[in-house]
Amino acid sequence: MTASIKLELNGSSHVVEIDDPDMPLLYALRDDLGQNNPRFGCGLGQCGACTVHIDGKPTRSCVTPVSKAVGKSIVTIVGLGTEAHPHPLQAAFAELQATQCGYCLNGWMMTAAALVKEKPKATIAEIKQGLAGIKCRCGTHSSIVRAIARVTGAA
Repeated sequence: MTASIKLELNGSSHVVEIDDPDMPLLYALRDDLGQNNPRFGCGLGQCGACTVHIDGKPTRSCVTPVSKAVGKSIVTIVGLGTEAHPHPLQAAFAELQATQCGYCLNGWMMTAAALVKEKPKATIAEIKQGLAGIKCRCGTHSSIVRAIARVTGAA
């Protein structure tokens, strides 16, 4: 049975028709709302490519049922900043060219944004601990940590 649900995405309300309330939020974001990010990575909540913020908390959208996001604020990487006014992390990542292919960027950026909000002066050790579990197959981990450290002042 199809149901209409309302999702708050990047400050705007959207109605999505779903057949299954247990469908991953990732599918609603990408397939129904046309979001290019988050990305599908592992489908198991292990790599981080699908990370979004739900009520300010980094959440793996590939393992979060869409029904769990109803009535909550969802923010994707697009909602962090704009081209004219990027989030400090977006600016640092671009300035330091912190990523290579960019496929995993969503996971790093969304997880780091929550970390920086919670610990604005995070040390290198806290940054590394906070990002544990995010995967990058290109091996740009050091550059990514350097960009985040620039924002927290740990660089």
